[in-house]
Amino acid sequence: MRRLLFVTVFAAGCSNQNPGSAEALWDELQADEYHSWSRPPGYPGRTPSSTVHGDEVEIFVNDVLATALSAGAPLSRWPDGARIVKDGFQGGTNHVVVAMDKRGDEWFFAEYEPDGEVLYSGHPHACTRCHGDANDGVLAFA
Repeated sequence: MRRLLFVTVFAAGCSNQNPGSAEALWDELQADEYHSWSRPPGYPGRTPSSTVHGDEVEIFVNDVLATALSAGAPLSRWPDGARIVKDGFQGGTNHVVVAMDKRGDEWFFAEYEPDGEVLYSGHPHACTRCHGDANDGVLAFA
């Protein structure tokens, strides 16, 4: 029983590694009105999805990433300050908001309830298990 309790508490702590930073990021995303950001190539609006984020997604990218995408040259790394936000829908209802924030050489991940409650943050396995195999962590577009 003691071991089970430790594993449960440890796993929960690892999933939300940096809630303060995730809450600050949420505030910035709301202030920046991320729904007004550009859409990445191939994602002009709500798009069918087969990911854990939902059966449909809407993806938004900030100006830093939009500029990098419009440059036309292949990138081996996304620029510092790039942000990607994905609204995940299940059965037509927004059930999750996920964000990737490029900080130096790595991504900060955060997953939220639609009201902004932090579910995951930092480099949780829930995010990195899939995104770790991608081109600099980005799975949705080249």
